[in-house]
Order: sequence, then C-alpha cells, then structure tokens
Amino acid sequence: MNVQHDREDLNRGAEDVLIEAVPNFSEGRRPEVVQSILQAIQVPGVLLLDWSSDSDHNRTVVTIAGPPDAVVEGLYRAVERAASLIDMFQHRGAHPRLGATDVVPLIPIQNIDLAGCVALARDLGRRIGEELHLPVYLYEAAATRPERRNLADVRRGEFEKLVEEIHLPERQPDFGPAQVGPAGAVIVGARPFLIAYNFYLQTDDVKVAKAIARAIRESSGGFPAVKAMGLLVDGQAQVSMNLVDYTRTPLHVVMDAVSRLAAEHGTAVDRSELIGLIPQEAMLQAAAHYLKLPNFDRLRVVENAIQAARSGKA
Repeated sequence: MNVQHDREDLNRGAEDVLIEAVPNFSEGRRPEVVQSILQAIQVPGVLLLDWSSDSDHNRTVVTIAGPPDAVVEGLYRAVERAASLIDMFQHRGAHPRLGATDVVPLIPIQNIDLAGCVALARDLGRRIGEELHLPVYLYEAAATRPERRNLADVRRGEFEKLVEEIHLPERQPDFGPAQVGPAGAVIVGARPFLIAYNFYLQTDDVKVAKAIARAIRESSGGFPAVKAMGLLVDGQAQVSMNLVDYTRTPLHVVMDAVSRLAAEHGTAVDRSELIGLIPQEAMLQAAAHYLKLPNFDRLRVVENAIQAARSGKA
C-alpha cells in the first residue's frame, strides 16, 4: 500500500464528504492476523493512512479515511474478520479492551459534522449487532446513555468482567445479544480528532507512570480533555495519553507537565511515541512553543503559504 499516493488521492475532490476512522484491534503479536484485517478493511474507496502494532499492548491501531459508505463497509468487514481470528478468552495484553475489535471511532473530516458521524456510528453498530451477533456499545457523541460517553467507563472491568456482568441491566448492549462469545464486544462511536501520544520514562517503576497519569488526566483533576494511564511496556514505565481536544489542552502543555512531574519523581522522559496521525496544527503549536515564537502564523510555513497563494487565500 502506497500511503503517500493514497494521501494525494485524498486531497482530490475537495467537495467530497470524507470521514476518518481509527479502529483498534486486540492483536499485536501475530502479523498474519493483522495483515488479514488490513486486507478486509481496504474496500474500494477506503484509504489506509496508517497502522501500528504493539506487542506489549497486544493491540493494533489503524487509521483509514474516505467517503462514509466506503469507510463504514470497510469497518464492518474488518470487525467481521477480527471476530473470526481473535479469541478474547486467550487474549492477554497491557491495554484495556472489551473485544477483538475493541473500539471503532468515526471522525468528521470534510463536509460532514459530528452529528453526521453519530448517525453513521449508530447504523454501523446496529449492523454489527444484528448481522454479526456481537454485543455493541455506543460511546462518546453516539452514546445513548450519559454514563457511556466516556470510553473508560464503557470498558471498565474489561472483557473478563463483561463476561460476568453483561446480563445486568446496566451492562446491556445497545445492539446485539446480551451474551459474550470469543470475539467479545465492540464499542462504536463518534468523536472529534484525538491525539494518541505515549511518554516513556527513564525508569521501570510503573508506580511513577501511574502517579503522573493521575496528575495530568482530567478525571483526576488534571488538564481538560486529557485521558492518561500508567503502564509497564518492554520493562519501561509508560504514560499512555489520549488528547481528546488539543485546542483545549495543547500537546506541548502536557509534554512540559510530564517532564516536570517526572523530574519530581527523580526520573525523566526518555522518548515519546505518536500512535496514528496528528493534525498539522498541533505540531505547529508545539514547534512555536518550543521555538519561542508567540502568535506564530501558520502561513509562515512555506508549504502553507504556497498552498494559500494557489487557492487565492493569501
């Protein structure tokens, strides 16, 4: 798959409706399974933009984009393929999960709003439940219950707890059967663009990572629109973070905070890791911050200036 070619194709047809999806699959150790899922998701019209697997998390994150009908069909086929290849009763990994296809968020990109993605997510969830006979939970903007907006709340207790509790009224799925098979459950929703970003610390003490995650995440009184947890990955403490709205809490703000908190615990940030894609604006924000360029104008970037001039917006 030529990712650069696909991105050029994505830029054609400016008036087209485009959405993005970032499905997460509970497999990061068997390359043949990952490749089979990637093949299933690439129906005509779907652009594979990025994918990455992590053995410790035992998880693969895929980013696709395209017209809504194509993306939704690709997602359905990938969920079907994952359900046939992944047994959650055998699955072990550091990352929380409910099913073979753990979470499927739809994101508006062009000529569609969040409400449009909500409708698509609910239609996809209904189809997965009715045709694949998998329990489906709706989350974020597509949630039908306020207590299911937060992904962590939907996933609390993970697959193992869901097996025990799915019969309870509060754990009834939005679609599909109230029973758990080897493929587990699927969480489907709609949300704005999210930045998935991990910090590796220069320590193997996971308690430090957990303490830093607790300090920065919104649910513990930290930064708005930040979710975080502490993990041990390849023998190294990791602060795993989701920035659900980088306009409320920019990436560099969290980077500075994690660096400061790490120092307070007698360690430092060893390196960081981007999972999936990131908006250009978020990178420009971070660059302007660290280069000490207040009120930086994105048109000072030569490529942006050329594009604006060509479109007559300069």
